[in-house]
Amino acid sequence: MNKHEKLADLRHFLRRYGLPHNRPAVPLGLAEADAVLDGGIKRGALHEVFAEDWGAGGFAACLAIRAMGRKPLFWIRTDYAALEYGALSATGFLELGGDPKNLLLLRAPNVEEALSAAADILACPHLGAVMLELEGHAHALDLAASRRLGLIAEESGVPLFLLREGADSRPSAATTRWQVKSLGSRAEDDDWGAPRFLAQLTRHRLGGSGEWIMEWNPQDGIFRQETAYPGAVAATSSHRPAEASFRRA
Repeated sequence: MNKHEKLADLRHFLRRYGLPHNRPAVPLGLAEADAVLDGGIKRGALHEVFAEDWGAGGFAACLAIRAMGRKPLFWIRTDYAALEYGALSATGFLELGGDPKNLLLLRAPNVEEALSAAADILACPHLGAVMLELEGHAHALDLAASRRLGLIAEESGVPLFLLREGADSRPSAATTRWQVKSLGSRAEDDDWGAPRFLAQLTRHRLGGSGEWIMEWNPQDGIFRQETAYPGAVAATSSHRPAEASFRRA
């Protein structure tokens, strides 16, 4: 079966389920951020998260947990990413408020296989979200490839979070693009504290941009309301290692 036949079969499959094209956004919890995002993270769209440090993996996981609800999250990564950044931790996922039983992991030998797997898996409308973790420039992920992933996400209604580590932003069909840096937990927090991030929304195809300090509440599975900054924010030095945001074995 060639690509055109696969796409035709995919469209027929999705029409059979009668999936709506206008799906409600998923609010993040910060009023200012949700206002810029026109209600929150859009389902059935491609969202890019670029890492300034290891904390971006935790931020991307929080977005996915918020979007997936009780449905499964499929996390796809390359063998190199697993060797470079370590194995994903079920305990860390649980501490962020996710259910490890709904976390499905797939390792691909290279970027091309990871992209192919993401396209196939994203077509399933019964998933809560798909995470695609790629390291470096990943030349196979060009504008055409990102547009294809975005179209499949739109058809299925499943959000795709593209986690980019050690990469510069390139032209893509992403609906949102985030630049993320981890921050230290607040001094009054007990234990290891709630994960906090400096998140810059550098691109939003449907609206404006902004920059906020976002604190994740694992108990409620939502970002806590904290003072938002629509303009520049002085970066706070991080004193908590990124593994605390999303622990990797």
